[in-house]
Amino acid sequence: MSRALLIVDIQNDYFEGGAYPLVGSDAAASEAARVIAVFRGAGEPVVHMQHVWDAPDAVFMRPGTRGVEIHDSVAPAEGELVLQKAEPNSFLGTALADTLDFLGIDQLVVAGMMTSMCIDSTVRAAAERGLSVQLVHDACAAPDLEFGTASVPGAQVHTAFVAALGDGFAEVVSASDF
Repeated sequence: MSRALLIVDIQNDYFEGGAYPLVGSDAAASEAARVIAVFRGAGEPVVHMQHVWDAPDAVFMRPGTRGVEIHDSVAPAEGELVLQKAEPNSFLGTALADTLDFLGIDQLVVAGMMTSMCIDSTVRAAAERGLSVQLVHDACAAPDLEFGTASVPGAQVHTAFVAALGDGFAEVVSASDF
């Protein structure tokens, strides 16, 4: 099997002081950095996705802001591919599928933000494309959410989405597994 690491949207807006901070973003980025180091050390490909929300009503990830930039803790190394996206699904409207095909990748390791949106959408799409997917659960973060009168803490949002993805779409692993 030929594998690649996909780092999804670990961008400044998701951290303290950003436009949309997530629960546990610092810890998730730290774990993602550990996994990146393993892939770099093995000479395996690392691909970074960068969400850019280029709309007048954009709340975060706006072009030209510090928030849209990839967080320093997981900054791309020279030669690592950075693809921009405008949708939660990292495959939609990007060159990700063609890039993975060109590299002969059949196993995708995924880490990043937000578990409940871009990670969920990307992992499902990767599995539906026939890729073997590993989700590094502790290298992902989610927001607090509300539904009706219920408030759902980010840690519970994260847990629910990881549990669902682990039930048919991905093998769920920890950063320590690498």
